[in-house]
Amino acid sequence: MSSFRQRLAWMLAGALITGLVLAGIALWQPPGPAASVSAQSSVSLTDLETRFVELYRQANGSVVSIQVVEENGFGQGSGFVYDSAGHIVTNHHVAGEAVQISVVFADGTRASAELVGSDPDSDLAVIKVDPADAPALKPLPLGDSDTLQVGQMVVAVGNPFGLSGTMTTGIVSALGRSLPAQSTDLEGGSFTTPDIIQTDAAINPGNSGGPLLNLAGEVVGVNTAIRSSTSQNSGIGFAVPSGLVARVAPALIQNGSYEYPWLGIAGRTLDSATAQAMGLERGQTGILVASISRNSPAQRAGLRGNDREIMLEGQEVGIGGDVIVSVDGQPLAKFDDLVHYLVTQASVGQTIRLGVLRNGQLIEVPVTLAARP
Repeated sequence: MSSFRQRLAWMLAGALITGLVLAGIALWQPPGPAASVSAQSSVSLTDLETRFVELYRQANGSVVSIQVVEENGFGQGSGFVYDSAGHIVTNHHVAGEAVQISVVFADGTRASAELVGSDPDSDLAVIKVDPADAPALKPLPLGDSDTLQVGQMVVAVGNPFGLSGTMTTGIVSALGRSLPAQSTDLEGGSFTTPDIIQTDAAINPGNSGGPLLNLAGEVVGVNTAIRSSTSQNSGIGFAVPSGLVARVAPALIQNGSYEYPWLGIAGRTLDSATAQAMGLERGQTGILVASISRNSPAQRAGLRGNDREIMLEGQEVGIGGDVIVSVDGQPLAKFDDLVHYLVTQASVGQTIRLGVLRNGQLIEVPVTLAARP
């Protein structure tokens, strides 16, 4: 009996070792092409990656490369299909000074284009191709830039350094930035373009005029500038908000230009030290009017600028002017709030009502806006 058990044990052990060896051989075999394909097919795309892939497929055919001839040389940028009539939105600095414009679509189709209208202050322009010379035109929808939030993911599609169909991703880094406009008033004062979007999506030369998209595939901005000492991506890019595009582009198509409402003041955000020096509460907010432009709506309405200068915290500052605290019932905390209202909600010829603190008393001043000179 003992001898039988020994033989049985040896047989079982041998079978077990053989099985382990065979299993080991199977596991040890080097992966061939079939094994590699099997491993890849087991990795699925994440929901976010899938959305990026779909978004690129949806948008890329609507993004174009723009090549221009100017009096001083050549230029290149991006743009996107605005409507089925052949209108394409881009930057003023891409096409606004061009004497010859060519558009290259994603499928390689090349078409000549003409400048329809341009606005240097918003850095927007509209060009037009003949739909018969272009592939099927698929306009990109405009989104609502007013609903953007810092941290929201965005996508830029364009042609950086002439590399067509390039997509980069990032987030909204900041909102409410301002960029200097090209025009000046009669006294040489400058204007600003408000509500500029800041993003860390990679934007380089050639991206200008291309769309900044949300994950729904809507245009929330038009890429316009970068802040960099090397003229290459440094993680700080800027885009004109779609809310401004929605106001400017139709006017460029209809009239070739866009008129901005003009108030005619120079001023600054009221700070607590200045408020106290003027006998106001330390926490008073608003816009201190420094000076009034000649023959401006502000002058005709009787607004008043600073009437004296004092030393304040080691600096000479002007005080005594009107403090604008509201416009049409909306409170104003800083100067950019007034610029935002004028650019995005007001129109030339419209009468707005300013809430003004004058000598400590709150009054209402109606002002009929004119066009920027």
